[in-house]
Amino acid sequence: MAEKETEHKLTLRHLRIDDYDRIRELSGRVYRAVSDPWERHEIASMIQRFPEGQICIEDKGQVVAVALTMMLQSSIIEKHHTYDDLVGDGTLRRHDPEGDYLYGIEIFVDPDYQGMRLGRRLYDARKELCESLNLKGIVIGGRMPNYGKYAEEMGPQEYIRRVKTREIHDPVLSFQLSNDFHIKRLLRGYWREDTQSHGYAVLMEWVNIAYEKTTRLIGGIKSIARVGVVQWQMRRFSTFEDFMQQVEFFVDTVSDYESDIVLFPELFNAPLIHQYEDQSPWEAMRSLAGHTDRLRREMLDMAMSYNINIVTGSVPEIREDGHLYNVCYLCRRDGTWDSQYKLHITPEEQASWGLTGGHELKVFDTDVGKVGILICYDVEFPELARLQTQRGMKILLVPFWTDTKNAYLRVRRCAQARAIENECYVAISGSVGNIPKVETMGIQYSRAAVFTPSDFSFPHDAIAAEATPGVETTLITDLDVELIKELRLQGSVRNAESRRVDLYDLRWLND
Repeated sequence: MAEKETEHKLTLRHLRIDDYDRIRELSGRVYRAVSDPWERHEIASMIQRFPEGQICIEDKGQVVAVALTMMLQSSIIEKHHTYDDLVGDGTLRRHDPEGDYLYGIEIFVDPDYQGMRLGRRLYDARKELCESLNLKGIVIGGRMPNYGKYAEEMGPQEYIRRVKTREIHDPVLSFQLSNDFHIKRLLRGYWREDTQSHGYAVLMEWVNIAYEKTTRLIGGIKSIARVGVVQWQMRRFSTFEDFMQQVEFFVDTVSDYESDIVLFPELFNAPLIHQYEDQSPWEAMRSLAGHTDRLRREMLDMAMSYNINIVTGSVPEIREDGHLYNVCYLCRRDGTWDSQYKLHITPEEQASWGLTGGHELKVFDTDVGKVGILICYDVEFPELARLQTQRGMKILLVPFWTDTKNAYLRVRRCAQARAIENECYVAISGSVGNIPKVETMGIQYSRAAVFTPSDFSFPHDAIAAEATPGVETTLITDLDVELIKELRLQGSVRNAESRRVDLYDLRWLND
């Protein structure tokens, strides 16, 4: 006999953007007396910034309950705040991937599914996420929708006391208390549109008893990043081994100052191209790519040996598709590595060397936080750094190669703009000198530098350090990553937060 089909088939999963129509319908039904339904761009931004925190329950393919969540630092939550202070325009601008608490934005359940404990299932999922991320706990601003019925009889403090003693039932507050949340304090004016709660809310916390404090010495993220920038002298090397000996000299020197990152310039292995003087520039660059695998392996070994993260500058690479690319490697001191390909190719690079642009934009996790890499011309496209910032980048590293001062100034001024508009640090590394008798590689101009945002906590000219033009040297600079977090929350202006995403938006088409 065939097994009888159950009435419901509930599945817990992460939200997808194709759930939007159902999300809009549900939020509109549940919160019609309080707020407008979520917009599509808001849900898309939440999923992009923190996909693990956006959870739903579906019944036979249809979403019936939703939980929206972000991560924040406890120092932000402890301050008096409103719903708009933290959630703002709904795009999770304040989501902090390095936060120590989950913050519950909203939970809504299809009214037809009330009584099936779907809210509890969603909270259990949040608790599991909190434990897996090793966060201190979950904090919410709990509404008090029944308070309006008692507002003339008692103040909010007395109402909360009576809900705690179960003399009064509140559909939200009572649920939170039964779900192991405890009350921290009353929030006045938390959500003024919530007339049912008279604008009040209760700051409530669930404590993760499995939380383990990590140290910044082992396995943690340092708050100060010491960055070394190499201004590289172009000159002929007889062999690959001679070239790598000079590379190791700078890695050794910068690591002696206990630096966390060392940055080399774009195409800094170009001096080896003189070995192929009998070839055309197009052929010579492809021959130069034959050194790339060995260079990456040896620089990864150096990263571990000298205990420093190495950004290898950029080098040519021939991929499986037969095309020639310009790639920069991040060799971490823990023995792992990753790569960022140059996305935009200049007309000269395409004509002389036949370079092809890459197709992926990355943000890299390191032990000094999230960093991005843009190779030379790419920094002149502001959309790229903005997308990296949306993914949590705080330090942008730019290896470049320019022949003349006006070309250098394009890179420099664009890099400075990226630092200001994205509220991040930007380090640029270029080459000086010349390689005689090498076509397309004759001269170089550079003034390596490290740029900062422009606000009170940073240098008055927004320049942390800069080199002397035309001289082989290094810059060693300490960058306070915590200042970036504070600036984005409390700066004189807050570019990322002030963007009018209701008027315009930016997205990576391959996401």
